[in-house]
Amino acid sequence: MQILYADSVAESGVERLRAAGHDCHVDPGLTAETLPDAIAGHDVLVVRSTKVTAGTIEAADRLGLIVRAGAGTDNIDKAAASGRGVFVCNVPGRNAVAVAELTMGLLLAIDRRIPDNVAELRAGTWSKSEYSRADGLYGKRLGIIGLGDIGLAVAERARAFGLTVSTVRRPERPDATLAAIRTIGIRLVESIDDLLASSDIVSIHVPKADGTIGMVDRAFLSRLAPGAILLNTARGDIVDGEALLEALDSGGLRAGLDVWPDEPAGGSGTIESALARHPRVVGTHHIGASTDQAQRSVSNGVADVVNAYLAGSPIGCVNLRSEPSGACGLAIRHLDRVGVLAKVLAELRTGGLNVQQMRNQVFQGSEAAVATINVDPDPDDALLSALGDIDEVLGVAVVDPTPA
Repeated sequence: MQILYADSVAESGVERLRAAGHDCHVDPGLTAETLPDAIAGHDVLVVRSTKVTAGTIEAADRLGLIVRAGAGTDNIDKAAASGRGVFVCNVPGRNAVAVAELTMGLLLAIDRRIPDNVAELRAGTWSKSEYSRADGLYGKRLGIIGLGDIGLAVAERARAFGLTVSTVRRPERPDATLAAIRTIGIRLVESIDDLLASSDIVSIHVPKADGTIGMVDRAFLSRLAPGAILLNTARGDIVDGEALLEALDSGGLRAGLDVWPDEPAGGSGTIESALARHPRVVGTHHIGASTDQAQRSVSNGVADVVNAYLAGSPIGCVNLRSEPSGACGLAIRHLDRVGVLAKVLAELRTGGLNVQQMRNQVFQGSEAAVATINVDPDPDDALLSALGDIDEVLGVAVVDPTPA
């Protein structure tokens, strides 16, 4: 299989795939503009920050899988990929510890004014009396917005520093997250207003989405407690930059930022940012996930995704329809023989039914199997009879499509 890496990744996962016999082409110099000319002949595309446009997907002749070597997939045109039947998968959670470590580093740097300490020492200035003033973190209240893998990793580390940690109660959280909340000792509050009002520090860990872009706006910032610290290691667009500048200029707020509204696309260059220059901001160069440990983990996660795709069971897929679909479900018990399902599908086509979802499972002994097929529209009696008349079909039942 031909695999194209359009960004640099750790060698560990690449070597795993090469050892399995795949051709891996690593070209970190590719851009959104040059990728369409390079995609032909490749079955899999792996990216980190490089944008995958509809033009790239349309130019592909063999592409079946796009892997984002990380969590967020906002740099991939998922609608275009879905329209061409291309899986879009991500590798979430692999860099959570790295981002959490940087989040805590920013918090410590703000509280102890570490960057200013370093700058003055390097300039030959000794200012112990000035920098001896710090609040300290023990007993402070941290509010986390976005309790995924990164948010939980931040909570664990914050609790070790003696902070109390809170987040907003969400009824739809998975059982594993609820168990982690109990184990770590995270307090649940009823609303974002409650969280902001009761937090000395607020840390943002939500993905970029329609509902999160610009969520940290003037109204949000106005509800922060006096002297609060805002941390953002998620996405720059989540924060309204102008509103944050106004809040910083008011003198009460401090911020630790790893991401920026208009940061450069490449690994080096210049940045014209009033936020980055602000004396009440401690900033880094969007490096949250950039530790060797995290990059090895992500690279190996990419290899896991590719292997699962080859096995017919994609993992981390973000563009498959998750909810059951179809007007009707058919449970067709049949002999496990070559061509049986082809006959079934031919009858469905003759009857004008479209297959929405399908699963075939073989019974022990490999003599018989059952195919569960969600179809639209409902089959009539004539079609059900035709399916039952297929020699190798043992029985046909109409079932609720929801469990499929």
